[in-house]
Amino acid sequence: MERFRLPKIDLGSFPLPEGVEKVLQTAEQKLAHRPKLLKLFKNCFPNTLETTTKLMDDGTTFVITGDIPAMWLRDSVEQVRHYLPFAKDDVELQRIIGGLIRRQMFYILKDPYANAFNEGPNDWHWDANDETDMSPWVWERKFELDSICFPMQLAYSLWKETGKTDIFDENFRLAMRQTVDLWKVEQRHEQQSPYTFMRRNCPAIDTLRNEGKGMSVNYTGMIWSGFRPSDDACDFHYNIPSNMFVVAVLRQMQEIARYVFRDELFVKEMEKLEEEIEHGIRLYGVVNHAKYGQIYAYETDGFGNHCLMDDAGTPSLMSIPYLGYTTNEDPIYQNTRKFILSKDNPYYYEGKIAKGIGSPHTPPDYVWHLALSMQGLTASSNEEMMEVINMMEATDANTGYMHEGFHADDPAIFTRSWFAWSNSMFSMLIYKAMERDLFDN
Repeated sequence: MERFRLPKIDLGSFPLPEGVEKVLQTAEQKLAHRPKLLKLFKNCFPNTLETTTKLMDDGTTFVITGDIPAMWLRDSVEQVRHYLPFAKDDVELQRIIGGLIRRQMFYILKDPYANAFNEGPNDWHWDANDETDMSPWVWERKFELDSICFPMQLAYSLWKETGKTDIFDENFRLAMRQTVDLWKVEQRHEQQSPYTFMRRNCPAIDTLRNEGKGMSVNYTGMIWSGFRPSDDACDFHYNIPSNMFVVAVLRQMQEIARYVFRDELFVKEMEKLEEEIEHGIRLYGVVNHAKYGQIYAYETDGFGNHCLMDDAGTPSLMSIPYLGYTTNEDPIYQNTRKFILSKDNPYYYEGKIAKGIGSPHTPPDYVWHLALSMQGLTASSNEEMMEVINMMEATDANTGYMHEGFHADDPAIFTRSWFAWSNSMFSMLIYKAMERDLFDN
């Protein structure tokens, strides 16, 4: 297969679950006096189910990212996360989300290093010439530390929301075991890891340097990652927000191991791993900034080098409370937030129409709707949340949907018209604002 080939997938269709229909009815009342915002919400909230979700005959669920016919572990979780609060009393949502988790565990057991997968072993790939240990199940094999975290957290969240434990089957137990084993190997990437990745004739951010091994790192206790959540290569391979996500997810996995699988030895093993990563974050991931005080770095190599920035995708430094690592009140997080929402962050842009965080994944001056949604979800005040919502409402380019990046001076110039993750994050933000009755004034 040649690079960028985008095969079609027949997703089929099914009625919207009752819980989703009820939310749309609630929005009709809450947003009645804001017709454009209501239209955006009614388009975006069911978008994952209407355009990207396939219920498989084996009881699993396959969720494409939108304009690419493959399922990302990370994206597929974020595409359905906004449905979780309605799953307790909705059997259909339990089937959809539970089926997604089962399929994610199947994929993790196929290849824990891969970030995106095919519906079947059809040998479709983003680039057929990638130099790595490919499988016909794998669409792309960029090792992104956050990828496995998302399915584990989704399973934990579904359990806490519904009380149901049927998702914790033998495949889930094996995937947990394989995940921890991989993380321990990648603590010592240069000495122990079998993973390499090279892509020829591509932008530098699409491949790993040093013959596919990545730049050298020092042992820190943290876990190595080849690529960022944007699918771009790391500059320094200890990505701090991704390691924070691992810490948060390890706490949740310990609960699953203790109360579902009754495996105290595994709990102790994960406790030790959590402590090692946390120590590395505190020792290597905190920087004394002359202007902002102590802030979290975005990446480090353990040799004293680091990059100070934030990227639009999750996990990001902006998303630290959302990930569950710490709270919004954490003073280092607040210092970091001030930094990343300023022009001192090389990927923060201000234009005539919008301001916010972009990414090296897109051109300069492109603000991402994902980053705006995350800014609103982690805002310290209702005023900041509403400011972000108003900005997002004004920057859909009259398409009725959210996008990836858009030009801060002209929202009609944008990337990815069909990006379900962005629609879902926007929906989560609007629902949170409705819960706070912020549209009643």
